Amino acid sequence: MSVFQVLGNVLWIIFGGLISAVGWFLAGLICCISIIGIPVGRQCFKFAKMVLCPFGKKIYYGNMGSGSVILNVIWVLLCGVELALSSVVMGITCCLTIVGIPFGLQHFKFAMLALTPFGAEIRKV
Repeated sequence: MSVFQVLGNVLWIIFGGLISAVGWFLAGLICCISIIGIPVGRQCFKFAKMVLCPFGKKIYYGNMGSGSVILNVIWVLLCGVELALSSVVMGITCCLTIVGIPFGLQHFKFAMLALTPFGAEIRKV
């Protein structure tokens, strides 16, 4: 990891990344209430960990089998819309300043992820 990625991740946590990670974590806890929701909750925990340090990671979408599509529909109905809207609001807020634009772009990336988490793969850049 480069110095810029480490600095970006530290600033990210300070300027909204921690709030996003907590949102993903709470969504995971809510989904794990029922046995059926445990796979969805595990996905939330994985993304909560990734949201803490997004710089140096990229999200690839693919592997959209019928199971992923069904889980994405259930996900959007349970809590995907709320997480996507919160990411969009934080992204717009960050983009109001020139310094905040990289952080706003990360929030927009997570808004897309909040709508279709199943079939998404996280890779290091």
